[in-house]
Amino acid sequence: MPGTDREVRFCFLAQPTDVNFGGKVHGGMVMKWIDQAGYACAVGWSGIYCVTVAVGGIRFVNPILIGDLVTVHGQLIYTGNTSMHFAVDVIARRLETGQDTLATHCVVVMVATDKAGKPTAVPKWEPQSEDDKALAAYAQKLMELDKNIEQEVARYRDAAHLASVASHGS
Repeated sequence: MPGTDREVRFCFLAQPTDVNFGGKVHGGMVMKWIDQAGYACAVGWSGIYCVTVAVGGIRFVNPILIGDLVTVHGQLIYTGNTSMHFAVDVIARRLETGQDTLATHCVVVMVATDKAGKPTAVPKWEPQSEDDKALAAYAQKLMELDKNIEQEVARYRDAAHLASVASHGS
């Protein structure tokens, strides 16, 4: 039921097909898992098809090894009119020791879409607990930082475009 399912947890073993030449799970595979968790959370919350708009703050802080028990935990932390923000943590557990290690954390922004692919409204989420309020404040801070990044990228694109036009026009 839309507006009730705000988190998802995937658990599975890291497999030999998930690793890079260095023997560790490669970042692209981790990003795939993050996107899948974001999608599952978004559809669970909104009840309709959703698309990824952004993944922010992703850092690969610790490796995931073959045989690690991987937990991908996604949790809704903010809703806009059509967008939903999810904090996603990827935890690796060495089964031999039982030690959990944070491998990656990020925030995924998803947008709900109608059948024509246009953004559509999502149920509003209101933080209740102090933890929820802190998560919502975290999402809002990241949105502000993201606006600054967008401005810098636009400046770079404009400068790069002008340089390209100048070099091709000579």
